[in-house]
Amino acid sequence: MENYLLDWANLLLRWLHVIAAISWIGESIYFVMLDNGLKKPTDEPSIKRGVFGEMFAVHGGGFYHSQKYLTNPPFELNDDVHWSYWKSYTTWLSGFALFALLYLANASIYLVDPAKMELSGAAASAIAVAFLVGGWVVYDALCRLISPTMNRDGVLSIAVAVMVIAVAYATSHIFQGRAAFLITGAVMATCMSANVFFWIIPGQRRMFNDIKAGRAPNPLDGKRGKQRSVHNTYFTLPVVFLMISNHYAFTYSHEQAWLIMSLIIVSGALIRQFFVLMHAGKKLYALPAAGTAVIVAALFVGAPQRALESAPVAEAAPAASADGSAPAAAVAAGVSYDAIHDVMEKRCVACHAAKPTQPGFAAAPAGLVLDQESVVRANAARINTAVKSKYMPLGNMTQMTDEERALVDQWVSAGAK
Repeated sequence: MENYLLDWANLLLRWLHVIAAISWIGESIYFVMLDNGLKKPTDEPSIKRGVFGEMFAVHGGGFYHSQKYLTNPPFELNDDVHWSYWKSYTTWLSGFALFALLYLANASIYLVDPAKMELSGAAASAIAVAFLVGGWVVYDALCRLISPTMNRDGVLSIAVAVMVIAVAYATSHIFQGRAAFLITGAVMATCMSANVFFWIIPGQRRMFNDIKAGRAPNPLDGKRGKQRSVHNTYFTLPVVFLMISNHYAFTYSHEQAWLIMSLIIVSGALIRQFFVLMHAGKKLYALPAAGTAVIVAALFVGAPQRALESAPVAEAAPAASADGSAPAAAVAAGVSYDAIHDVMEKRCVACHAAKPTQPGFAAAPAGLVLDQESVVRANAARINTAVKSKYMPLGNMTQMTDEERALVDQWVSAGAK
């Protein structure tokens, strides 16, 4: 019952997280489009009122006229003004709660990879949280040191890109592949939400209060808010990719996963830049072309290679190995299913069963019940990819041997008969 309730908590938190993220990202993209799509007013009354830019739009059967004022709107501000922050906070809080429930609470399963670094679950959890906190501290320090008055944002962008790639490299050499992608995305998402909490909203509140009190607002508050908002919009596409990548083992299970991750981050930023400029009336098709080229490069880097060499086909299957693992041998027509069944029973069905015995699992992950022959045969290629890449079993907690991985590969290569 406990695992069942945890799965429900996981589901509901994930639902909340996705809805909040859609709302936050959608609103962010809309305001970037609005800001870049504003046109200087041409009528004298608007110019006299100090309108910085305006946009006319039609949507949902109605017509809209948006106007932007910088620091001196010709009307009295009231407390009904719309503030954009709770979508950001809800996204981060629900995401961290989900991360804690699934990854931090089961760190030895989902975070630790003994082949990369011998860590206890507690140590892995502490390091993961340290990445989130440290990532924000370093990013914020770069912004303060390199472009405190927003006059060197080009150099700052390069420095932030290097920082993110360094995070991708470090996490990929400490944690399991899926966790590395997720933590790198979470570092970027933490910087995004912290930008809103520590800089964008406080700066806007100071400007709002100054205008209401008849004081001249500090222009740096507006510039700094714009700087951090621009950073957030370039983080958006890479973060979304990293958060959905856990469904695609071919990305995070590769030995050069950090490079694949870095290429996708660069690609996402390039493609986002195209849309940012497009809303300002500039269509630089070289940007999506470059982004596509980078994705193709990631495709080639991650191209599947034979992780294990299949053992030679034998005339008959010998006895099991001394450690109790399945024999790495084959009958004349290929590996028998009986040998594969033994591997599944020893190494996989603790989690992948109708009623898992592994603590923390209320149901078989991805619905794969591997104690059923029909399911194993129908998902042979999928199983082989996870086994060859050593993504499964998670953290190799059931101690699957290379001999057994080769056996599965032989069976699938022979047609899974």
